[in-house]
Amino acid sequence: MQSRILAAAVACALAWPASAAEETGGARLADELAALREQIAQMQAAYEARIAALEERLDAAQRRTADEQIAPAQASQTTAQAADRLAAQRGTAAFNPAVSLILQGAYKSRKEVAERHIGGFVGADHHHDDGIESDNKRGFALDHTELVLAANIDPNFRGQATLALLDDEVELEEAWFQTTALGHGLGLKAGRFLSGIGYLNGQHAHEWDFYEQPLMYKALFGEHGYTQDGAQAKWVAPFDTFVELGAEAGRGRNFPGDDRNIDGFNSVALFAHTGGDIGVSGSWRAGLSWLQTRAGARENHFESEKWGEAHGAFSGRSRVWIADFVYKWAPDGNPARRNFKLQAEYFHRRESGRLTVEDDRSPWRTRQHGYYIAGVYQFTPGWRAGLRYDRLSSGRQSLGDNPAEIEIVSWQPRRLSAMVDYSWSEFSRLRLQWSRDRAMPGIRDNQVTLQYVMSLGSHGAHKF
Repeated sequence: MQSRILAAAVACALAWPASAAEETGGARLADELAALREQIAQMQAAYEARIAALEERLDAAQRRTADEQIAPAQASQTTAQAADRLAAQRGTAAFNPAVSLILQGAYKSRKEVAERHIGGFVGADHHHDDGIESDNKRGFALDHTELVLAANIDPNFRGQATLALLDDEVELEEAWFQTTALGHGLGLKAGRFLSGIGYLNGQHAHEWDFYEQPLMYKALFGEHGYTQDGAQAKWVAPFDTFVELGAEAGRGRNFPGDDRNIDGFNSVALFAHTGGDIGVSGSWRAGLSWLQTRAGARENHFESEKWGEAHGAFSGRSRVWIADFVYKWAPDGNPARRNFKLQAEYFHRRESGRLTVEDDRSPWRTRQHGYYIAGVYQFTPGWRAGLRYDRLSSGRQSLGDNPAEIEIVSWQPRRLSAMVDYSWSEFSRLRLQWSRDRAMPGIRDNQVTLQYVMSLGSHGAHKF
C-alpha cells in the first residue's frame, strides 16, 4: 500500500513540473524541478533503508524465539548438574549449627568459710568439702564456660545442646529438641532442659542480672536451677492478653528429688503465665508454678546432738509452689538508652516422708518459704545499676518422736546485693557487685565480686 502511494506521488510530481516548464519555459522552474527530483530520490532511499531495518529486526526476533524453545531443556540440565554439585558438597558440611561460647570468670573477695550453706535448709547448696566449690573460691576464679550448639533439624523440629566446661569436668546442662510447626499455639519439647517453672529458672548464668542466683533458688534446686530429663508441653492461647499453660513430666533426678531407677516419671510440674502491655512504655508478666518430686534415699546433711555431724537419707515427697512477677519499662518501648526491670518471686515448700540417720528412722515434715525482689535500671547506654534483697524462713521442721537427736537450726537467711555493670555490646559485660550476706547463722560476710561475661558467636535472644 505504501509503495503505491509513493509511486503516485512521484508520478504527480514529475507530471506537474513538466507541464509548468512547457507553459513558462523559464530557467527558474527548471532548477526547481531538479531540486524536487533530488528530494524525492532522498525520500525513496530513506524509505528503503527503514524497510531493511525492520526486516532485520524481524529476523532477529524469529531467531530469539527459536533459542527460547531450546533453553528450557538446557536450563533443566544445568540446574540438575548444580544440584548434584551442591549435594556432593553437603556431604561433609550439612551439619552447620549456630555455635556460641560463653566465657565467665570473676575476682571474689569474701570471708574464708570452710563449709558454705544456707542456714536452716537441708538442700543441694550444702557443700561439705575442702573449699574448692565455686561458692568458696576467693581471688581469681574461672566460672563455667558454656558451649551452645543450636540449629533447625528440618521444617518440623529444632534442637539445642549446652555444655558447661570447668577445669577437667564437662557437664551436659541441656540437650533437647522441640517442635516448630504444630500450629494452634502448641509446642512440645523433649530431652534435658531447664524447667519452665518460675521466672529465673529458665535462664542460664550469663543471663542473670547479678553474679549469683537468689538464695531462694539455691535452697530449692542448687546452683544451676531445676533441670528436667523428660518432656514438656506448652500452649499459648489465641488471646490479646498473653496466656501460656505448660506441663512437664520427667525423671526427677535433681534435688529435691533423686535419681531413682523406676518406670514412669518421678517429677511433675505445672505452670501458667499471663502478661500484657501497660501503655506504650510498659509490659508485665505474672505466673504460678507447681513442682512435685519424690525421693528414695536423698542425701541430707545435719548437725546431730547424738552423732555430731551426720548425713541422713530422706525418702518421701517434696512439693514447691512458686509465684513470679516481672515488670519492664522503656520510653516508648525502646530500651536502647533507658530501661527498668522489676522482678520478684515467692516460694513455699513442703516435704513429708521419713528421714534415716545412722539406723534411726523418723517421720520428717517441713514447711518453708522465702522470696526475693530485684530492680535493675539502665540509666544511659551500656550502664546499669541494680539492687536485690533475698529473705528465707526455715519454718517448721518436725522430726517425729525423737526431735532432740537431730538438731536443725531455725534461721532466716537474708542477703542484700548491689551491682553496677557496663556492656560494650550485647556480647561483652563487666560487673562489680557488693553483697552483705547473712545466709549462715552467726556469719556476716561482706562480699565484693568483679565479674566478666564474654560471648563468642551468635546466640538466641534472651527471654522476657
